[in-house]
Amino acid sequence: MSRDSREDVPLRNIALTLSYDGTGFLGWQRQTGKAKTGRTVQEAVETALGRMHGHAVPLIGSGRTDSGVHAVGQVANFFTDIASIPAERFVPALNSMLPQDVRVVGSREADPLFHARFSARSRTYRFFLHCGARPFAHELPYVWHIGRWPSLPRVNAMAAYLSGEIDCTTFAAAGDQSASKSRYLFGAHFHPEGDRVVFEISANAFLWRMVRSVVGTIVHLDGIGADPSEFARVLRAKDRSLAGPTAPGNGLFLWNVRY
Repeated sequence: MSRDSREDVPLRNIALTLSYDGTGFLGWQRQTGKAKTGRTVQEAVETALGRMHGHAVPLIGSGRTDSGVHAVGQVANFFTDIASIPAERFVPALNSMLPQDVRVVGSREADPLFHARFSARSRTYRFFLHCGARPFAHELPYVWHIGRWPSLPRVNAMAAYLSGEIDCTTFAAAGDQSASKSRYLFGAHFHPEGDRVVFEISANAFLWRMVRSVVGTIVHLDGIGADPSEFARVLRAKDRSLAGPTAPGNGLFLWNVRY
């Protein structure tokens, strides 16, 4: 069907739930022009959508994951002028055209005003720390191997400060262009899972590389045996230079987005 023959077809807003292995991607956001140096998740899905529709279809994501960061429950939306495909059938249709490191795990018709980014109420990330002595090779792209067990009482005491309306300037990466560095955090905690410790954090939104900076700082402070109050001091100082090393992206997963 040509684009012209679809002009009178009402547009439907389709919401997708995506999972992807970020290892081979430079992140979520499409790259253009001279800055384009590799694959992005947004571009991969837009390419598949373009093949289906016969024209370019912009895709809106709930957030921009960085290079090497993974997703279990990224949410995105697009507007389709194809009337013949039920909303739920976009799952197999797109998966047949996507690379194996990107999968559509859900699709539904959303309200016309739904916006994957601006309609979101909270986002949850999980970061996986491998604490055993010898991780398997296939685990390494998905964990940060620290090779020791952190003190769960200590790191959870630090994580307890991550609740409520907080100025997160300390954990904003250089170059973050957010007008405000304040975010509402719904809470954070660490829990053991086999040879791993999992850090989970939820907020209305996050600054660029914020979760990785938080994890790196807590792991560093735990490693030197700092009192949890030291993390509170670093957080409240609003001074990036006081943060610990930024954790690598490969241990981080966008876990879910709530609306």
